[in-house]
Formats: sequence, structure tokens, C-alpha cells
Amino acid sequence: MTANPQASAIPPRAGGRHRVVIVGAGFGGLELVHRLRGVPVDITLIDRRNHHLFQPLLYQVATASLATSEIAWPIRFLLRGRPEVTTLLGTVTGIDSAARAVQLDDGSTLPYDTLVLATGARHAYFGHDEWEPFAPGLKTLEDATTVRRRILMAFERAERESDPARRAAHLTFVIVGAGPTGVELAGTIAELARVTMPPDFRNIDTRKTRVLLIEAGPRVLAGFPEDLSAYAQRSLESLGVEVVLGQPVSECSSEGVVYGGHKLAASTIIWAAGVRASPAAEWLGAPADRAGRLQVRPDLTVPDHPEIFAVGDTVTIDGPDDRPVPGIAPAAKQQGGHVARTIAARLRGDTTTTPFHYKHAGSLAQIGKSLAVIDFGRIKLRGAIAWWIWGLAHIYFLIGVRNRLAVAMNWLWIHTRDQRGARLITQGRDTTKPG
Repeated sequence: MTANPQASAIPPRAGGRHRVVIVGAGFGGLELVHRLRGVPVDITLIDRRNHHLFQPLLYQVATASLATSEIAWPIRFLLRGRPEVTTLLGTVTGIDSAARAVQLDDGSTLPYDTLVLATGARHAYFGHDEWEPFAPGLKTLEDATTVRRRILMAFERAERESDPARRAAHLTFVIVGAGPTGVELAGTIAELARVTMPPDFRNIDTRKTRVLLIEAGPRVLAGFPEDLSAYAQRSLESLGVEVVLGQPVSECSSEGVVYGGHKLAASTIIWAAGVRASPAAEWLGAPADRAGRLQVRPDLTVPDHPEIFAVGDTVTIDGPDDRPVPGIAPAAKQQGGHVARTIAARLRGDTTTTPFHYKHAGSLAQIGKSLAVIDFGRIKLRGAIAWWIWGLAHIYFLIGVRNRLAVAMNWLWIHTRDQRGARLITQGRDTTKPG
């Protein structure tokens, strides 16, 4: 720990308590609010949506395994017992760091004494944003219901299609990117087509569905050890997933994809290949990496702005192994807790700078029913044991007993009966008709 020449103790503010403004109610933002309980501050939490989302299970909404209400909770409900916390539904458009004010989309401004940016990230198309209408990503509830609608509509269109080539295109699903989200999507869609759906249709055999997982790199789950990566690939292939490695996608359209010079007709394309941070760095004119993530100081403050912190997918910072801290929920929660401790220390007059130290709790990915991989460092697990631990870990981090029970019962039903109860085709913002 060292003295930060930029930081200073926070004196009592004339006319009121210290104002903390938090932009984003994801894992990092909510953890910060939780850890500031009892600290003499007034908190304003701003988010463009009225709910907190458990993103690790978003793909299960997209694949009709869970309902939206089982992985999302109203922010106001979560903070109803915190009178010092004000929740605002709004979109931040900029930051006036000189005036210490956040600018909102309605033209109003919100003053702060300490600002915390927990704004998250969106999917990135590597310079091809025109692909988004044809290959939606998976970061919000709207994304999940869009993907679910496309998956289910593909089967419905295939049922009515008399042309064999067009029917085959409807029954071809392409997932771009073989990280945890891509692997989980591919495995679940394959099981949906081969196990859940066959009894429901009369004109098509859903077991003939093609699911392709396309990865530009040399292996799936690149962040996992090679033996677990190889196991995941074998498991996907045993489910019928076609794994394509070392061939980046060069085109996405309503007709399908082009990868490695090959053109494939596919009605449903899902993007899981990359992310781009929110424009927080642009708001501040601060340094950022190629994905737009803020480059922060070791204590998570923005350079030249000790009163501004950033956490979660908004930032890039190295971990103890000199590799970037992963953009996962446990990392964001740890960063939120670190910022809360720093704010509390400053209010006590302690100007000591404490660098953030990330403690990796393990990497988990589900592949299919009773198939998962877990990397705890020295301990690596795979198969059914890993799947049960994966499930228990995710249930533990859900908010509320009702949601934990609902998700547990849904998974038990899927595991024993191979049925998914959330197969509802709903309308939404997506108006593109693929295929």
C-alpha cells in the first residue's frame, strides 16, 4: 500500500452528505451499493433498464430453458430497504469531469462527489456492425428473447417449408465464437433439437438439425486449460455439434454466413465472438484498449481523476498473473467491494492507496445435460460432477429464494423429462426476418 499523490481525504461536505453516483446496476454496481451500507453517503444509482440481470444464465432464456423473470429483478425492489439510495431510470450521455456532473439523455445533469462507472459492455462485430441485424448477440433480456424467437421460428418455418434446400437452411444454426457463451449455446440448441423438439413436429425431423460452432482461434474455450478445452470439443461433437476451428467468419447476411471461403445457408446466426465496452472512456477522454475498456490505475481510479472509479466490463486491469482480469461476475463483484472500501477509507481520512487484487475463484462452462467443465487452478473437473457444481454455483448466486427454487425445479424437470417450459414465441424490437 502506498500514498496516492492524487487521492485525498474526503472532508464533510457543507449542506449535505457525500454524494456517490453509480452508473450501471450490474454485478459491480450492486455490490458497491451493498458494501456501502452504513457508510455516511447518499447514493444515486442510474441504469438505462429497470432491472438487474444475471447474465451468466442469459443463454438459458435464449434457448427456452428459463423465463426472463427467473434471471432478472427490478432494481427498485432490490433496494427498497435502502432510504439513502435513489434509483433513476435513464441513459448517461456524457460526463463533465470539471463540474463533477453526469449528463443524462433528457438534458438534465446530476452532480457527484465520487463517481463510479459500472456501465458494462456490448457485443462487438470487429468493424462489421452491419452484421448485427442478421447475427444478434446476447447481452440483454431483449437480446435473449430475440434469439429465442429466431430459434423457435426457424423450426416453425421449416415445418411449413416444402423446398428441401430452404428447409435445410431453416434447420441450420450457426454460433460464431467458441467462448463459454458460444459453447453453452451450441450444446443447448443441439439438445433442444435432438431431444426436446422431435415429438412436437409432424413434417420435419428436428434431429436432422445442423448446429455449427465457428471459432477463428485454434480451440474452443481458449481461456481454459487445453485438456478441458479438448474435452469440451469432444462433448459438443458427441451432441452433434459441428465444431469449426481456425476459420473466421467473413460475412453474415440474411442468406447465411461465409467462413474460410465457404458459404453456408443458415436462417439463424448467433454472435458470441467479442465484446466492446460502453463509451465511458470517450465520455472522459481517457485512455482505453482496443475494445474500448478504460485503462485505470491499480486502485481502479481513472488517471488524473481520483474521484472517478470504474469497475467490471468497463475497465481493463491486469490480475496477479499479469493477464487481464476476466470480464466475469465474480471479478466485477470483487471490484465493487474494493471501491466501497476505498470510499469508506477516504471518508475516515485515510489516503492510503490500496491496489485491487483479483482472486480467481474458477472458470465454469456448461456443455450440455450432465456435461460441464470447471477449472479451479490445481483442481480440474469435467462431466457430471462438474455439471452439478456448475448448477449449484449458479443457483447460489441468484437473488431470492423463489428464483433459486424456480430455476432448480426447471433444471430438474429438463434433466429428468427433457422438456423446456419457456418455448414461447413473443414479439419484440427485432423485425428482421432471417432466411
